[in-house]
Amino acid sequence: MSAPGIEETRPPGPRRSRTEVGERGATVLSRKVLEKIAGQVVKDETFAGGSSGGFLGIGARGDLSARPRTEVELAGNVASLKVQVGLPYPVPLRQAADALRGRMSDRITELTGVEVRQVDVTVSWLMPDRSDDGRRRLQ
Repeated sequence: MSAPGIEETRPPGPRRSRTEVGERGATVLSRKVLEKIAGQVVKDETFAGGSSGGFLGIGARGDLSARPRTEVELAGNVASLKVQVGLPYPVPLRQAADALRGRMSDRITELTGVEVRQVDVTVSWLMPDRSDDGRRRLQ
């Protein structure tokens, strides 16, 4: 309660303005976040794998269940990707790399809204089918 003749003033509460959606700001993804998303897309949605174990790259081994190493160059809302993968053997390499490029490009754009202009795929290793005991089979 205030004294007679003195008005009580309150600081104004938070103002709620109705700002249009396009004027509210923007979400910015860092290069590192895109690298992790790209690696996870390759691991979860393709047949390719990465390397695991080792220390500073020494002693690392091929692992089809590991997330591959990825690098991203980002310019605004456009990205160029480099991915280092391992593939099961035997596999047609050209078709496998093309399928990997297409899946990465489509899925990363779908998940992040970033346009993928280029995907460079380096196949670092091939892993033979473990069910084969190394003997030739006559057909």
